[in-house]
Amino acid sequence: MDTTALWLLPALPLTGAVILLLSGRFSDKWGHLLGTVMALGSFVVAGIAFFGMLGRDGDQRAVHTELFQWAPVAGLQVDFGLQLDQLSMCFALLITGVGSLIHIYSIGYMADDPGRRRFFAYLNLFLAAMLLLVLANNYLVLYLGWEGVGLASYLLIGFWYEKPSAATAAKKAFVVNRVGDMGLAIAMFVMFATFGSIDFGTVFAGAPQAGEGTLTAIGLLLLLAACGKSAQVPLQSWLGDAMEGPTPVSALIHAATMVTAGVYLITRSGPIFDLSPDARLGVVLVGAVTLLFGAIIGCAKDDIKKALAASTMSQIGYMMLAAGLGPAGYAFAIMHLLTHGFFKAGLFLGAGSVMHAMDDETDMRRYGGLRTLLPVTYITFGLGYLAIIGVPPFAGFFSKDKIIEVAFNQGGTSGVVLGTVTLLGAGLTAFYMTRVMLMTFFGERRWKPDTHPHESPAVMTGPMVLLAFGSVAAGALFVFGSALQNWLEPVVGAHHGEETVPAAVVTALALVVVAAGVGFAYYQYAQRRIPETAPQAVSALTVAARKDLYGDALNEAAFMRPGGYLTRALVFLDNRGIDGIVNGTAALIGGLSARIRRVQSGFVRSYALSMFTGAALVAAALLAVRLW
Repeated sequence: MDTTALWLLPALPLTGAVILLLSGRFSDKWGHLLGTVMALGSFVVAGIAFFGMLGRDGDQRAVHTELFQWAPVAGLQVDFGLQLDQLSMCFALLITGVGSLIHIYSIGYMADDPGRRRFFAYLNLFLAAMLLLVLANNYLVLYLGWEGVGLASYLLIGFWYEKPSAATAAKKAFVVNRVGDMGLAIAMFVMFATFGSIDFGTVFAGAPQAGEGTLTAIGLLLLLAACGKSAQVPLQSWLGDAMEGPTPVSALIHAATMVTAGVYLITRSGPIFDLSPDARLGVVLVGAVTLLFGAIIGCAKDDIKKALAASTMSQIGYMMLAAGLGPAGYAFAIMHLLTHGFFKAGLFLGAGSVMHAMDDETDMRRYGGLRTLLPVTYITFGLGYLAIIGVPPFAGFFSKDKIIEVAFNQGGTSGVVLGTVTLLGAGLTAFYMTRVMLMTFFGERRWKPDTHPHESPAVMTGPMVLLAFGSVAAGALFVFGSALQNWLEPVVGAHHGEETVPAAVVTALALVVVAAGVGFAYYQYAQRRIPETAPQAVSALTVAARKDLYGDALNEAAFMRPGGYLTRALVFLDNRGIDGIVNGTAALIGGLSARIRRVQSGFVRSYALSMFTGAALVAAALLAVRLW
């Protein structure tokens, strides 16, 4: 693809967003079609670029273009530049491909919503921002896309802003992400102070000459940013609440775009993390904790969308853990990201189809027996289920299995610990996803008498079928001949480490753990009657999981309340201290001037008396000096 056409990738959906937002009700009847065409057009551009990239050698595939000089400020010279290399190409195809399918699905899902035009405008804006993020050739342009994604997510999560819960959820996502965004902003300040630039090429070339402490600081700041966007501990609390938005938003945020931005940032900044073991350790720890954190929460959720949201948190944890392992894990983190894009988008769209059939009911305890009434949804959702739990030969088996292998191959105690964590996560995933399948599609029918389940229209089931194909075939395609590893090698490097634990042993262990998770869920939810309300007599862990492992309470205790106390203390200091000094000085001067002003009475006799008194004092002083 000609470098001058690279800007079309984000420009097409951005144009769609601008037209739909500015045209008002004039475009109500065709706005959804325009938004979908713009998304598909961007996908076509990405496809053309991909095939053009295939025709060049590995080290000649990257495409760069400088659109204009953006920030010429003294020593800070930043061009508005884009680059399309093997890493950003993976994201461009995923964002535009899955994003286009979500647009098509939304035509049917939002058919009766009066704000459909506005919804498609926000979808287009989301795609444009995410594409700008992954196509940037420097951190400032990346930051522009990063903030654009935050804005679009706020608009989409709070799309039904008339609902207080939706407005609160949007605000919560916005505020939590701003905490992470500060990490990226400060990281750029440190980069400029250290390298004199925030361009990828200059920063990565200068990283070997920088001190390890500086690189660790940059890496941890970037990790903070990644935690916000990718909903990793401790900035994960916004993700479950984000389900207040329309279901296509959940598919877009949790599969193809926003939550993958943090993984992209870590992988793109690999040259920094590779030189800082402490920063890499931080990424690994965050990923390991989050994959278990999300999996445990997913086991206790009755809301189908919130169960899938917790699953996303856990699966992104796998990706972060792999990215924290450096060159050994970068390619597998991206592999799982891509396969996750297919099966998780399919699962969320399937959940939307179920909600469409059940009058927007989200409680799985009021589902049951839907497989015969929603055959297409059942099959496509089932294929996504088999992919996410890691059943061969579905996509998730290949990508997650590779991460488990890499974790074990770290060797020593760390390898055993990380491998065990990833295996435990696989078992929990199998449990909670089997629970979702059984409660939704099997067992007795538990819905309300006035509910009449029905299959979704073709405009909704069509994208679900295409995503199901990706859930089946994507993993094997990426693994065959180390295709994805070889593709990404020019960007993320190659790694040829020792195989500490044979791959066959790891695969066998993973399958045994998955089978155990499926079996336990079958015993709990297929062999027993499912009550319409969640039982109260449960373990402390279940109670904690239902409350998101007290993530909100922890944030409130650790950050919100101390922050409130600090703010009130600063306000008191400002009012009584700083303002007291300023106002006291003004009052002192005002009082003195008022008293001095009385001397200036305007009477000649007063001035004559003052002159006489002054002269007498001077004469007395001179006489005293003379006598002395």
